Amino acid sequence: MQAYSVWTPPSGTLGRIVGEARERARELAPQASALARRAESAARGPSLAAALRRPHVAVIAEIKRRSPSKGAIAPGLSAVAQAEAYRAGGAAALSILTEPLHFGGSPDDLVAVRGAVPLPVLRKDFLIEPVQLVEAAALGASAVLLIARALDPAALRTMADAARDLGLETLIEVRSEAELERAIAARADAIGVNNRNLETLEIDADTAVRLIPRIPAAIPAVAESGVREVGDVERAALAGADAVLVGSSISAAADGERAVRALVMVGRRPRVG
Repeated sequence: MQAYSVWTPPSGTLGRIVGEARERARELAPQASALARRAESAARGPSLAAALRRPHVAVIAEIKRRSPSKGAIAPGLSAVAQAEAYRAGGAAALSILTEPLHFGGSPDDLVAVRGAVPLPVLRKDFLIEPVQLVEAAALGASAVLLIARALDPAALRTMADAARDLGLETLIEVRSEAELERAIAARADAIGVNNRNLETLEIDADTAVRLIPRIPAAIPAVAESGVREVGDVERAALAGADAVLVGSSISAAADGERAVRALVMVGRRPRVG
C-alpha cells in the first residue's frame, strides 16, 4: 500500500456537509450526559460485520429520500414500511440515513426501524464528533459509518476507538489506497469503497474494482454507490466484495421487496490475503 498522503480538509459538497454536521454536533453537546445514560441501557442491534458473511453478496439496503446528486428520490418514503420490504426481499442489513438537510433523514427513522425490523442497522451520517457516536448508541444502532475523507488520520482513529468503546461496529468508507491503510490501522469492522467522490459527486465505477482486492480477507468489503442492477452486483463480486450498499435505486422502486430480491443471489468470491 501507499504511504500516508498529507490530509487536507474536505472541499466541495463533502466539505459543506461536514461543516453543517459539525454545527449539529455542537448543538448536541449539551445533551451528551443524557445521551450517555440512554446509550448505557440501549440494546445493541445484531452485528453488521457478521451479517455480511454470506455465500452470496450481501445487500445493505438503504432508506434514502433525497441526495445532493439526485435531489428528490422518494420524499414520502416510510422508513419502517420500506425496511420491512427490504427484509422480505432478503436484505442482510439496513442503512438508515439520519442527515436531515441533504438526505431527508432523521434519527427518528433509525429508532422506528430498529424497533420494527430485527436486522443490523447502520447509522449513515457525517459523524465527526464523539457525541454523535454516543447518540448513535442511544438510538440503538448496530454500527456507524465513518468517512475517511471527512476525518484527519488521528480523528479517524479516535472516532473508531470511541465507537468500539460504545459497543458500535464501524464501517469505514474509503476512496484511495492511503485511506484504506488508515481504515485498516483504525481496526475497521468493515470497509466500504465508495465509487462516488463526495466532494465532486462524480462516480468512477473502477474505484471499488481497484481497491476491494486490497482489503484483507478478514475484513468485510462493501462496494458503495452506482449499484442499480444485478450486473453491478456481479461486477462487485468479481472484485471480491462481500456486500453492496444500495440506496437510490431501491428507495425509488415501486416495490422495494422486489427490487432487493433482484440483487441478492449473486455468488460471493472470497478474497485471498
